[in-house]
Amino acid sequence: MTDQPQAPAEQPTDLSAEGSTPTLGAEAVVAYLRDNPTFFAEHDELLSELHIPHQRGDSVSLVERQLKLLRDRNIEMRHRLSQLMDVARDNDRLFDKTRRLILDLLDADSLESVVMAVEDSLRQEFKVPFVSLILFGETAAPVGRWVNSGDAQQAIGGLLCAGKTVSGNLRDHELDFLFGEEQRKEVGSSAVATLNHQGLHGVLAIGSRDPQHYKSTVGTLFLSYIAEVLGRVVPRHTQTLRPVR
Repeated sequence: MTDQPQAPAEQPTDLSAEGSTPTLGAEAVVAYLRDNPTFFAEHDELLSELHIPHQRGDSVSLVERQLKLLRDRNIEMRHRLSQLMDVARDNDRLFDKTRRLILDLLDADSLESVVMAVEDSLRQEFKVPFVSLILFGETAAPVGRWVNSGDAQQAIGGLLCAGKTVSGNLRDHELDFLFGEEQRKEVGSSAVATLNHQGLHGVLAIGSRDPQHYKSTVGTLFLSYIAEVLGRVVPRHTQTLRPVR
């Protein structure tokens, strides 16, 4: 509320203690409203927040009940709007971080730059505790983690065949392959996206200690974007990749 009733200048102010904030007594409010009978006509938005009983005996009038319902609905709508605003701000921050990472990937001049950009951004900017970028190829390159395509299919074939980003609680052998046996014990939930463009080139996995953080229904739009860009950027910097069909 922007406009609050102010006590007249001559009205004494009740101080509970020296240096404390002045408190406005009920008598001062009553006096002000008597001197300003059109106050609520000029500030009718306050009426929805006031509680004014309108009772006859033990019954409650329809007017009071309607006002209560409207007041409750107004509070609920405010909460919903606040939640939507929070989601919008979170999405703005995610979009900005994703945009910077994608630009870094497009500007990368080597496979080492690509790997470093992904891992540094996810750990430092996105604050992801567990990050795993695995590239598939018959011959490993000196940069990044490489595995044989057959071994990948055997370990996480179900994730690779999904054709979309998967999130939730993975099986132990899938976590072992993605994060290693030691880190797997700390991963509560994870999200996995394939690097798939004219053939399967790798997988990008992120993990959290919170079992509920990456739920099966969580949105993975931004992770999918990053994986799509990687699927196009990685093959530019190496000749060792072999498509996995």
